[in-house]
Amino acid sequence: MSLDLGWVWNAVVDWLAHGLWQLSWWQLLLYTLATTHITIAAVTIFLHRCQAHRSLDLGPIPSHFFRFWLWLGTGMVTKEWVAIHRKHHAKCETEDDPHSPQTRGLGKVMREGAELYRSEAQNAETLKKFGHGTPDDWMERHVYRHSVLGPSLMLIINVLLFGAIGLSIWAVQMVWIPFWAAGVVNGVGHFWGYRNYEAVDASTNLVPWGIIIGGEELHNNHHTFPTSAKFSVKRYEFDIGWLYISAMQAIGWAKVKKTPPRLRTGAVKPVADEMTLEAIIANRYEVMARYARGVRFAVQQELDGLKQRKADMSALKSAQRWLHRDAEKVPANAMGQLAQARAAHPVIDQMLVMREELRQLWLNTTLTREQLTSQLQAWCQRAEASGIAALKDFSVKLRAAHA
Repeated sequence: MSLDLGWVWNAVVDWLAHGLWQLSWWQLLLYTLATTHITIAAVTIFLHRCQAHRSLDLGPIPSHFFRFWLWLGTGMVTKEWVAIHRKHHAKCETEDDPHSPQTRGLGKVMREGAELYRSEAQNAETLKKFGHGTPDDWMERHVYRHSVLGPSLMLIINVLLFGAIGLSIWAVQMVWIPFWAAGVVNGVGHFWGYRNYEAVDASTNLVPWGIIIGGEELHNNHHTFPTSAKFSVKRYEFDIGWLYISAMQAIGWAKVKKTPPRLRTGAVKPVADEMTLEAIIANRYEVMARYARGVRFAVQQELDGLKQRKADMSALKSAQRWLHRDAEKVPANAMGQLAQARAAHPVIDQMLVMREELRQLWLNTTLTREQLTSQLQAWCQRAEASGIAALKDFSVKLRAAHA
C-alpha cells in the first residue's frame, strides 16, 4: 500500500511540476503568447471591427470561434463590450466617456481600466442604447453571458496541461486584455503618440506597426475612420488585424464593407467646381493631412532661412508642433508661443489663416453648395496668388480632386 501511495504521490508531484504535456519553458512561453495573440485578434476583428462598427461581416465559422474563444479567454460579453465601446465613440473625451484619460486621468485608466469597464457594464441604459445588433442566440443567452464559466474552464485546462505553472499562464491570459486594450489603447492611445489626422478627439497612433495589440496601436487612424475595417493608412504602417481579415476574405470567411476613403485625383481643372467641393468635404481629413505637410515644408524653409542668417530659431521651434493643429486643440500654455511665431513669420501666419478658411468649407452648415463652391474658388485664387510655393502647389493639386 505504501508503495502505491508513493507512486501516486510521485505522479502528483510530477504532474504539478510538468503537467500532462510536460513542455519546456520556451514551449510554455510560445503557448502563452499564441493564446493571448488569438485573444487580441478576437477582440479587434470580432468585437471591435465586426460587432461594434459593422465594418465587415464574418462567416459563421470565425464568428462562433471568436465568440467561444473570448468567453474562454476573457469572460467578456459581446453586448457589454460593444455597448461600452460605442458609447466611448459617441461621448468621446466627455464626462460620459467610460474610459477617457482626458477626464479621468491617464493613471486611473491605466491602473483601473478593467474596473471602469465592469462598472459601465452594469449600466442598463448603456447596454440598451448602445448594445443593439449583437448576438442573441441560445449560446449567447445560456453560455456566453456567464462570464465566470469560460475563464474557470481555461484555468482548469491550463493546470491540467501544464501543472502549477498553468496558474501563472492563466493569470497572464486574464490580464492581457485589461492591460493592453483597457489600459494602453484606451489610455495612452488618447494621450501620447503621433497623429496622421486632426480627428475631433485626442486619439493618437502609438506606433506605426500594429502587431502586439492587433492593429489597435493605430488608434488615431481608427477614430478618424471608425467604420473602416482597415486601420493602417500610410505605406509604412502595418495592421496585422487587417492581414487576418484579408486572409479570411480570400477564403470566403469575411466580407469587408468599408476601408479608409482615398482622395482621388485626375486632370487639374481650370476652376474648382462642385465635384471638387464634394471630394474635399468627403476626404477632409486627408485634405488637411496634406495641408499639414505643406505647413511643415514652409516651416522648414523658414527655419533654413533663420539658420543661414544665424537668427534666433527658438520661437518657431517651440511652436512647431502646434502649427498644424486645430485652434481648439492647442493647449493654453502654448498659445503665446504660437502667437509669437505667427507674428514673426508672415508666411506661416498666412498659411494658418487660410487653413482655417479651408476648414470652414465643411464646418459652415448655413451656406448652400453654390456659395461654398464660390468660396472654394476664391480660396484657390488667393492661394495661388499668395507667392507661397507650398500654398500654390497645394491649391493646384486640390483642383485635381474629384469625387
